Amino acid sequence: MTSRALLLALFLAATGCDPPAERAVSVSAVGRTAAIANPNLVILDPPSAFLLEATAFGLVRFDGSGEIEPALAQRWIVSDDGLRYTFRLARADWPGGGPIRAEQVAARLRASFGASSRNPLKPLLGAIDEIEAMTDDVLEISLKSSRPNFLQLLAQPEMAIMRSGRGLGAFTAERQAGGAILLTEIMPADAEGVVAPPPATVMLRGEGAALGVARFQTEGADLVTGGAIGDLAYARAVRLQPGLLAFDPVQGLFGLVVRSRDGSLGEKAVRDALAMAIDRDGLAAAFAPAPLRPRVSLLPAGIAEHPAPALPDWASLPNPERVRRAAAAIAAASPGERLTLKVALPDRPGFKLVLARLKRDWARIGVDARRVWSTGEADLALVDQVAPAGLASWYLRTFECGRGPLCDTAADEAMAAARTAPDAEARRTQLAIADRALTDAALFIPLGEPVRWSLVSPRLTGFRPNRFARHPAGELLAARP
Repeated sequence: MTSRALLLALFLAATGCDPPAERAVSVSAVGRTAAIANPNLVILDPPSAFLLEATAFGLVRFDGSGEIEPALAQRWIVSDDGLRYTFRLARADWPGGGPIRAEQVAARLRASFGASSRNPLKPLLGAIDEIEAMTDDVLEISLKSSRPNFLQLLAQPEMAIMRSGRGLGAFTAERQAGGAILLTEIMPADAEGVVAPPPATVMLRGEGAALGVARFQTEGADLVTGGAIGDLAYARAVRLQPGLLAFDPVQGLFGLVVRSRDGSLGEKAVRDALAMAIDRDGLAAAFAPAPLRPRVSLLPAGIAEHPAPALPDWASLPNPERVRRAAAAIAAASPGERLTLKVALPDRPGFKLVLARLKRDWARIGVDARRVWSTGEADLALVDQVAPAGLASWYLRTFECGRGPLCDTAADEAMAAARTAPDAEARRTQLAIADRALTDAALFIPLGEPVRWSLVSPRLTGFRPNRFARHPAGELLAARP
């Protein structure tokens, strides 16, 4: 049976004859069943992030191009020194009644970086010095030092403002049979003599990539979103018209983080050797035309506050010399025997291909790799994350002491100094020190930029690839039917 037939059979077996609602945009987001969750308690996967983005705004939000636009805040002012953000709230009521007050919003923002919060943005929110309600409809956020892209953090779905599990978004949500959620656009009250268009509706399903691709192939879905490189094989298993497979130009972390301080990995020379031996161009070619852009630095180039990231001292060497030096380092660290490493990766076809390439490259230097399921037993674990903002600190704080078995105290000291730096130049200096220290410590083996993909029906004329892979429900249709 062909791969296309397999996907079609999977779709028919799972869905039977249950078509999406009439005229609704049907969205399959890769992940678990979508649920409205508190991002301070639960990590959001693509279905739940899409749902929360539709039903609960933060102070600001992303538009379909990944740019900032008003949400709960109708406008804002940033002080000349970049230390104070003053937001004026739009007049609105909570679901269930009662006006939204600035102090209520401030309290919910404080909770996102409180002691018990598990919000993934919490390490970055330490930049906040104070959140204060100035009046009922004005609040001010003061920073310890300026952040050029601070609004990008506030626009993430993890910063949605909710009360009692409900937020003020552009859509209401109603769960359907089978776990799907019907999103219905909230329309303004009709003005006298004006006929309003019908509300947009979106049928959201959280499901595996294979099922979402099959649904798209049989025209049961207009959009499959949230795809990563691990799932890309499913999209390629079917015949698609040109232009239906879209890639977001994201940046972030895609590579291997050291999970064990024991044995040979405790030696920097071994970690350097593993990084040197990888044929990143070959890895990228294996996934072409997916934009897996090779990278040897911890940070990507071009971030405003740190545009020229540190490079490892072997970065300028040609590949044959890298392999020769790597083999010599492994032989010195493990004389007379081959080194075996346990690597944790998700059970997805693309990640299996990544492991196969690593096995091939490392075998040349005397290292064997085998896959394990749990990061707890792994020597190395795959990291595949999109950066939530164009901030160097997001990359650097990922490797702070206390967040993994290995760290660098000099980098932590530099990051502490960067947080309270008196001006932008002083902050850039400390970020560069931290970047250099972490690069020299070789705690992370970068492979390239993350890959995020979607399947997009021609019907969705409002879909636009963007650097944060955010595709708001209300902007998928540029022109309403």
